[in-house]
Amino acid sequence: MIKRPLLLATLISFNVLALDPIITDSTTNSTVHSTGDVTTTVKSPPPSAISPTFSGGNNSDSCTVGVAGAVQTQILGISAGTTTRDLNCERLKNAKTLYDMGMKVAAVSVLCQDVRVFDAMLMAGTPCPYNGIIGTDARIAWQNDEDAKPSEEEEKGYDPLELLTGVGSTVLGLLFLL
Repeated sequence: MIKRPLLLATLISFNVLALDPIITDSTTNSTVHSTGDVTTTVKSPPPSAISPTFSGGNNSDSCTVGVAGAVQTQILGISAGTTTRDLNCERLKNAKTLYDMGMKVAAVSVLCQDVRVFDAMLMAGTPCPYNGIIGTDARIAWQNDEDAKPSEEEEKGYDPLELLTGVGSTVLGLLFLL
């Protein structure tokens, strides 16, 4: 009895292996016709005003400050820039150069053109030099010649607020034109 199921299983497996596979070969041709409206949208970047680059402040030997700005609307773009001399920076560089050359009185005289330095030197008991005169004689000379002392009005240097106000007013005016 055990041999019979084994023989039957063997015969079934030979029949399955002996069968040929079924292959189907078919070709379909089709043509599709369509009509319609095609809309192409080109997306371009918005117009841009690029402000110029000023690197005057990055150079250690240049006492200039760069300011630049740009405004862009859908129609008009404007950019502008300028540099401004920093007179206090120039004064410090000149004083350092004179001092390095051994001209200490001249270096102090350059610094004394600033009213703040002038007042500080006077308060410290070491008045600024006056036409080559130093010490107590310089103090007397300065007292006799009040007009030669530096004043606040002479201090015309870089004023960032004034410069930014001018640039801001210009930009605002241009925006009103649009």
